[in-house]
Amino acid sequence: MNTELLEALDMLEREKDISKETLFEAIESSLETAYRNHYGKGVSGRAENGHAVVDRETGDFKVFAVKEIVETEDDVLSTINQISLDDAKKYKKDAQVGETVEIEVESKEFSRIAAQNAKNVILQKIREEERSVIYNQFNEKEKNIVTGIVQRDMGRGLVINLGKIDATLSEKEMVKTEHFRPNERIKVYVLEVRNTTRGPRVMVSRTHPDLVKRLFESEVSEIADGTVQIKAIAREPGSRSKMAVWSDNPDVDPVGACVGMNGTRVNSIVDELRGEKIDIINWDENPGQLIQNALSPAKIIYVFADPEEKTAKVVVPDYQLSLAIGKEGQNARLAARLTGYKIDIKSETQAADAPGFRPEDYMDYDDEYDEEYEGYEEGAYEEGYEEAPAEEVAEEAAEE
Repeated sequence: MNTELLEALDMLEREKDISKETLFEAIESSLETAYRNHYGKGVSGRAENGHAVVDRETGDFKVFAVKEIVETEDDVLSTINQISLDDAKKYKKDAQVGETVEIEVESKEFSRIAAQNAKNVILQKIREEERSVIYNQFNEKEKNIVTGIVQRDMGRGLVINLGKIDATLSEKEMVKTEHFRPNERIKVYVLEVRNTTRGPRVMVSRTHPDLVKRLFESEVSEIADGTVQIKAIAREPGSRSKMAVWSDNPDVDPVGACVGMNGTRVNSIVDELRGEKIDIINWDENPGQLIQNALSPAKIIYVFADPEEKTAKVVVPDYQLSLAIGKEGQNARLAARLTGYKIDIKSETQAADAPGFRPEDYMDYDDEYDEEYEGYEEGAYEEGYEEAPAEEVAEEAAEE
C-alpha cells in the first residue's frame, strides 16, 4: 500500500505539477481531520489534539493523540485531551505534570464517515493546488501572447483552449472581420488572469495593440534582443496598424529589420492578423519629423508642432490631402494616436487662404520627402483609399 501511495504521489507530481511535499501535507491534514471527526463525538470534549506524520521516504503514516498530563485521574476533565501522570509514564518515562505526551492511535479504528471525510480533504487539497499551479503558470503569461485552439462559440465570444485551461475571448475583444472555425489554432493576447472561487479565469484578446507588439517581438530577433525598440503603436483592429520603431545602433535600419527581406517578417504577422495592414515608421524625438513620418506616404510641405499643447498644424500639397487624411480619416487618426498630437491637416490652398498663415513659422519639408515609403509602404497605404472633397475630409480629421 505504501509503495502504491508513493507511486500515486509521483504521478500526481508529474501530471499536475503539484509538489509531493504539498500532497504529504494534505494527507497529514486529512488524517488529523479524520481523527477529530472520529474522536470528537464523545461527551468528554472535542478532539482538537490530533497530530499525523507521514514518512516521506517509506510512505508510513502514524496518527497521535497529543494529551496534556495532569496529576491524578480525578484531575482529568477530558479523556480525549488529558491523561493522568501515572498513565502518561507508560508512554513517556520522564513525563511531568503540565507537559504533553503523544499516544499513537490506530487509524483503522476511524469510522467510515471519518475516512470518507479524510478522502474529501485530500481531493479538495489536490483541486486547490491544481488551480493554484494553473493560475501561477498563466499569471506569468499575462500581457503576453499564447497559442490556443478554438473550442466553441458561446454566442457572445469564443472559448479558446490553452492546454490546461479554457480562456474566454469575449465579443468586444474580437476583431469583427475575423471568423474562426472549431479546432483552428490562433494566437491571442492574455489580458487578465483572475483567481476565482471556481478556479482561474483567463481573459484573452485579438484587438489589443500589444498583440501586434508581442508578435513582432517573437518574429523579429532585433526587437527581442533590444537592438530595435517599439516606441509606439496605434491600431484599428482588422484594418490597419501604425508602429514607430527606433534603434540606437547606427548600423541597424529599424524599419528594414521589422519588414524583413522581401517583407517576409511583416507578412507573417499580417497573415496571423488575417490581412490587417501594418505601417512601420521611424521614431524621431523631433515631433515635427515624427508627425511627418506618421503621415507617410503623404508628402508634407510644412508642419508646426506645439509640444506643450500637443497640437500640430500640417500643410500638404492639394493633390495629397486625401492621401494624408486617408479613407474615412484613418491615416490622420492613426497618426494622431501614434504621436499623441492632435493634427490639423490643410491643403496648400486652404492654408494660404487661412488668416495669419506664415510659412516661416512652419518646418519646411518640401525637399525632404522620404522615398523609403514609395515601395512597400506606399502600396500598403494607397490601397483602398478613396478621393473625397478636400474640405469635408479635412474637417472630419480635425474633429478626430
